[in-house]
Amino acid sequence: MELSRRDALAALASAGILGGGAVALAARSGEDSGGDVDGETATGSESDGTPESPIDEDDLATLTAVAETVYPSEVDGVEAFVAEFVTGRADARPDHAGEVGDAVAYLDEWTESWYGDRYVELDADERSEALSQMGVDGADPDAGGSNVERVRYYVVNDLLFALYASPTGGELVGIENPQGHPGGIDSYQRGP
Repeated sequence: MELSRRDALAALASAGILGGGAVALAARSGEDSGGDVDGETATGSESDGTPESPIDEDDLATLTAVAETVYPSEVDGVEAFVAEFVTGRADARPDHAGEVGDAVAYLDEWTESWYGDRYVELDADERSEALSQMGVDGADPDAGGSNVERVRYYVVNDLLFALYASPTGGELVGIENPQGHPGGIDSYQRGP
C-alpha cells in the first residue's frame, strides 16, 4: 500500500491542521522540481539561509527511520509521507515541533551511547531492538514525562497517529470508516 500526499493532508486535517498545513504542502509541491517557490529554495529554507521549519533534515531522517520500524511492512512511500506530515505540522505548530526535536535528540543520544551510532545509522533489526531496549514499546506516552515517555509520545505515537489517520493507513487496519464518519451509501448497505 502506497502512502501519498493525499494521505499526509488527511493526517494533517485529523491533527487539526487544515489551512496552514495544506498551504505549506502546496508550496512544497512546487519545490519537487528543484526550483524556487516564492523565494524558497528546494531545501525548504528561505533565500537568506535561515531555516523555515524547526525540524531539520537529521530529525526527518530519524523520524523516517522510526516510521520504517513501527509501520507495517506492507506500507510504501514512508519517507515522503513522514516528511510531508512532519514538516506540515511543524510549520503550523512550531512549539510541538520543538518537543519532537528534543525527543529525537534524546533517541539519537541514547542509541549513540548504547550502539555507538545515531538511530538512523542502525540496521533494521538494531532499530527495532533499540526501541524495545529503551522501553519505548511499554512506556506510557506522556508529553511531560521521562525522556522515554516523551519519545513514545512525540515520536512513536505521532508517527502512528499520522499513519492510521490517513486513508491508506486506515484501510490497512480496517478503520477507513471511523466512528462518526458516515462513509457513504456503501457502508449502509454492507452487513456487519
